[in-house]
Amino acid sequence: MKTIQYELANGIATITFDEPGSPVNTMCRDWHQDLTEVTARVVQDKESIRGIILASNKSTFFAGADLKSTMRLTASDAPAVFRDIEQTKKNFRTLETLGKPVVACLNGTALGGGFELALVAHCRIAVDDRKVQFGFPEVTLGLIPGATGITKMTRLLGLMGAQPYLLESKLFGPREALELGLVHELVPDPSQLRDKALAWIDAHPQAVQPWDEKNYKIPGGGATSPQVKAGLAVAPAMIKKNSRGLYPAPEYALAAMVEGSLVDYDTALRIESRYLARLIVSPVAKNMINTFFFNLNAIKSGQSRPKGIPRYKPSKVGVLGAGMMGAGIAYVQASRGITTVLKDVDLPRAEKGKAYSLKITQPRVDKGRMSPYDQTELLARITPTADMADLQGCDLIIEAVFEQRALKASVTKEAEPKLAPGGFFASNTSTLPISGLATASAHPDKFIGIHFFSPVDKMKLVEIIRGKQTDDETVARAYDYVQALGKIPIVVNDSRGFYTSRTFGTFVTEGTTMLSEGIPAPVIENAGIQCGMPVGPLAVIDETSLSLSVHVLDQTRADFAAEGKTYDARPGQLLVERMVKEFKRPGRAGGGGFYDYPAEKGARKTLWPELKSLFEKPQVAWDITEVKDRILYRQAIETARCLNEGVLTTVHDANIGSIFGIGFPAWTGGAMQFIYGMGIDAFLRRADELARKFGAGFVVTDAVQQSIRQHQPVH
Repeated sequence: MKTIQYELANGIATITFDEPGSPVNTMCRDWHQDLTEVTARVVQDKESIRGIILASNKSTFFAGADLKSTMRLTASDAPAVFRDIEQTKKNFRTLETLGKPVVACLNGTALGGGFELALVAHCRIAVDDRKVQFGFPEVTLGLIPGATGITKMTRLLGLMGAQPYLLESKLFGPREALELGLVHELVPDPSQLRDKALAWIDAHPQAVQPWDEKNYKIPGGGATSPQVKAGLAVAPAMIKKNSRGLYPAPEYALAAMVEGSLVDYDTALRIESRYLARLIVSPVAKNMINTFFFNLNAIKSGQSRPKGIPRYKPSKVGVLGAGMMGAGIAYVQASRGITTVLKDVDLPRAEKGKAYSLKITQPRVDKGRMSPYDQTELLARITPTADMADLQGCDLIIEAVFEQRALKASVTKEAEPKLAPGGFFASNTSTLPISGLATASAHPDKFIGIHFFSPVDKMKLVEIIRGKQTDDETVARAYDYVQALGKIPIVVNDSRGFYTSRTFGTFVTEGTTMLSEGIPAPVIENAGIQCGMPVGPLAVIDETSLSLSVHVLDQTRADFAAEGKTYDARPGQLLVERMVKEFKRPGRAGGGGFYDYPAEKGARKTLWPELKSLFEKPQVAWDITEVKDRILYRQAIETARCLNEGVLTTVHDANIGSIFGIGFPAWTGGAMQFIYGMGIDAFLRRADELARKFGAGFVVTDAVQQSIRQHQPVH
C-alpha cells in the first residue's frame, strides 16, 4: 500500500495514514485503493484483533478529498463518482461494524473527508490545541460532506443541532468537539494519544456506533416530530434567501439531512452519495473549489510575494488621519498586537478615532466574548495624537487622509522623516496612482499603496499597489504586514484605480449607464442581486458616496488635462454628476442619493421616487438576463484588461480580489474564473453580442483574448 501503513501487534491493528510526497493526507486515488486493501486485511485478521487504532504520520490527521482530481471531473463522471463514494462508505461501514473497538487518534486538524474518516471510530481522542480545527468546510467550496458526514452528524447532533456545521460549514476546535460529544477525550500532547487509545480499547471491548444501538433515536426528534417540523419549515426559505438560488450545496445538504433522517442508516448513506455525485461535477463546485481552495491557498502561501526576502512584522505603525479608514486600521493593528500611533490635525479628532476601537470591543466585553483586561490592553496600544513627533521610530507609516493629491503630498513630506531606519511609507488611496503620489517621497523605492476596504474591521481583502519605483523588499514587507493583520493581500501594479476600484467602477457605472438609458431603477437593482452581487449598483454607490465619485471624476479630468488630453466620461458618470450637482443627492452620508433613508429606526431605505420621472423611459425595452449579463460581463472584461495590461499579474489575485474586494459573486469563482467557467469561446461570443449593442465597454481585443487564454489555469 502506498498511502496507508498497517501493523498488527499484541491484538492491536494500527492503520496509519501517510501519503508520500504530500504534507497532508488526502483521499487521493491511491488512498481509495489502499483503504479497500487495508479493510480486507482487517477482516482477514479479525480473530487476532481486539482493537483498531486510526493514526497519522503527518502533523495533521487528515485533510480530506483530493480536490485536484475533483477539478478534472465532468458530468459524465457522476456515476463513477457515486460508485467510488459507495465503496469508501462500504469500507468505513466494515470497520465500524467489525465488532472491534475503533479509536481515532487526532493528532491535528481533520477537515471534510478527514473528519468523516475520524467518525468511523467509536472513540475519538484529540490533542487539546487551539490551532487544531475539525469540521466540514465543503459548503464553502460548493460541495457537501458525502462520505457519511451528513448522515452521521445528523444522527449525532440532531437535525437542528447539526445544521450550523453542515449548512454553514462552522468549524470547531477540540474543546467544542468535546462539549458536542464529537470527541470523547483530550490529551495535552500527541505522545499520549496511543496510550489513551489502548486504555479505551481495553475498557470497551464491544463498542458499537450510536445509530447501531437497538433503542437509538435521533437527538431532538426526527423530521416528522412536532418540535423539529417548525424549524425545518423555515430552513429552505432561509437558505434560498441567503443563496438566492445560486448555490445548490446548502440546499442539497439540507435535503440529504431530512431525507436521510426518514430512513434507515444505510439507505441514508446512499441518499447522501447521490446528492454529492450530482453536485461534485457541477460548474459551481468547480468554480468555488478553484478559487476558495487553490487561489486562496496560493495567496496564503505567498505566491504573489517577492521571493528570498525575510519575513517581517512591524512593531510600531503610524496612521495619518483618524477618520473612518484610519480608525479602522488602528483597531485592526492593535487587535493584532501592533503598537499604533493615530494622528490627526487635533487631539479631539484623534481621540474620536481611538474611540472607534472602544465601540467595536465594548459589545464583545458585555457579551463575555472579550475580557476587560484584553480590551484595556488593546486600547493601550493606540496612542492618539496631534503631534507629528509621536511618529518617530515607526516601522511603517500609512496615510489615510482625504483623496486629495496635494494633501497627501504634504503629509508624506512631513511624516516620512519620522520613520525608523529601514522603514517604509504607504498610502491608503483607493484611486490615485501610487507612482504619482510617490513623487512627494524622498524614498520612492520605499513608497507603496496599501488599500484597505471599508469597514476595515470586517473586510478581509487588502490591495497592495506596487509603484513604478517600489522595490521588492517593500512589497514583501507590505505583504507580511497585511498577513500579520489576518487579512488577505493581493498584489497589483500601479494604474488609475488599480484593480479593485477600477473594476468596481465598471459595476456602478454600468448600473448608472443603464439608468441613463431609461431602464427602471428597480430592474437594475434586482438584477444585481439576482446575479449574486451583495447589493445593486445604485445602492452601493450610495454607500460609497456619489459625491466621492464626482470628486474622483473631477480629479481624473484634471489629470488628463495636465497631460493635454480630454477625459470622455460615460453617460452613467454624467448622470451621477447630475445627481450631486443638480439634484443635491450626494449619497447616504449626505442624506440621500439614489435611495431615501428614513430617520425612523428600523425603517427600510427606498429608491428615490424622482428616479422614475427623471430617468425612466417606458418605451425602452429591457431583458432581465441581458441586464444581469451586463453587470457581470462588464466587470469580467475589465478584469481581463487589467491582466493584459499588467495591472494584475496572476489569476488568483484577480479572482480573490474580485470576490473579497468588489463583491463579485462567489458562485462564479471570481471575475476570471467566470470566464473560464463559462468556457472562453462561449464567453467571447456573448461579449461580442453585448459590445455590438452596448459599446466599447464590452469589447475584448485580440490582445486581451490572448491574455485570457495564456492565463487559463491547469489543475
